[in-house]
Amino acid sequence: MTAPPPSTLHAAAQDAAAALAGADALLVTAGAGMGVDSGLPDFRGAEGFWRAYPALRQTGLRFEEIADPVHFERDPALAWGFYGHRLALYRRTVPHAGFGLLRELGRALAQGVFVFTSNVDGQFQRAGFDADRIVEVHGSIHHLQCIHGCRDAIWPADAFAPDVNEATCRLSNPPPRCPHCGAVARPNILMFGDWGWLEERSAAQQARLADWLDRVQRPLVVEIGAGTAIPTVRRVGERAGATLVRINPQADRDPPPGSIALHCGGLAGIRALHAAAAAAGLVGA
Repeated sequence: MTAPPPSTLHAAAQDAAAALAGADALLVTAGAGMGVDSGLPDFRGAEGFWRAYPALRQTGLRFEEIADPVHFERDPALAWGFYGHRLALYRRTVPHAGFGLLRELGRALAQGVFVFTSNVDGQFQRAGFDADRIVEVHGSIHHLQCIHGCRDAIWPADAFAPDVNEATCRLSNPPPRCPHCGAVARPNILMFGDWGWLEERSAAQQARLADWLDRVQRPLVVEIGAGTAIPTVRRVGERAGATLVRINPQADRDPPPGSIALHCGGLAGIRALHAAAAAAGLVGA
């Protein structure tokens, strides 16, 4: 898509800054597009996925097929080859500057900022956001659980250092194990066709978000990089009863009434909003 003229983006950012001026809280809702400017793949379409994981092209496996818990039962070296590579990638990725700009916008408001994301990469925590104000609706790759849901236990993945052969997308070292029963452990992530995901951690996060929303009076929603194929993130923002600022390079066919669209990538949109807020005296330049 052709980028909008600077004047168009500037005008939309000014409208968003005006909405921010009347808000007492910021709800950031983020999809896969939030990580693109940090260099993370968004796996858009089979070809995009296979460019990121060429070894899986040879097997014919698409994202929705490898992201299935059955592989941890049948072929844990392959399953952990994919998820272990992602875990290592996310651990070494530095969040882009937009994360810090969003934190500044949130600090300017009485009730601060809360994050709702479908991303499992832990980038908001790494960027310094309060872990108690983040909802990871699909779980986190930085946490593990037993493939059998043993004892409903969820634990950090800190002790696991995956060694992945990128040519084959297979794990070279032993996979992590459940400390209770010894079975293979898997990421605490909601996968496709997943009836064994332990959702307690995510449910507790969502309860904290609900409590926060009960306390705020005039929230502003800033949505970044949320797709339509799985519209979980979009629905949260659209149903929050607040002004919605949608940062996305794709134009909406039927945008929500009263919403403000910044047709650009995540970092560009956040920078435009922050610059407009600074010009209005809401944050430092």
